[in-house]
Amino acid sequence: MQQSAGVHTINALKNAVACLVLLPRFLVTALMLWVLDFLCIRKRVLQKMREQEASPDDPPLCVSDSNRMFTWESLKAVWHGQKLDFFKTAHVGYLAPNTEVVQLGGEQKRRILDYAKGKRPLILNFGSCT
Repeated sequence: MQQSAGVHTINALKNAVACLVLLPRFLVTALMLWVLDFLCIRKRVLQKMREQEASPDDPPLCVSDSNRMFTWESLKAVWHGQKLDFFKTAHVGYLAPNTEVVQLGGEQKRRILDYAKGKRPLILNFGSCT
């Protein structure tokens, strides 16, 4: 029971640190989405002003109210994506993770680097049979 509480405490601390690290990146991304929306709103206001003094020869400018980038759904998606990126085990410039794999013909589990031989590069092909 105490071991379970310790694991929960470690996970809670890990998530708290992740939130503190991710928060500045998330806020910068949210600000960028807001600025893009602001530019779209500004464009729509300028379009309304242009319509008041426009000639019939000018082509229409299409700006939609439904194409918002600064929405709750987009902010949730940005947070989720940054959290996934933070917790991934493979990072650019570091060694590749040596994860466990299962052979097709049996139940035997091996590690990816078990298939490497000498100085020969190991190529992984993740494909589809469809």
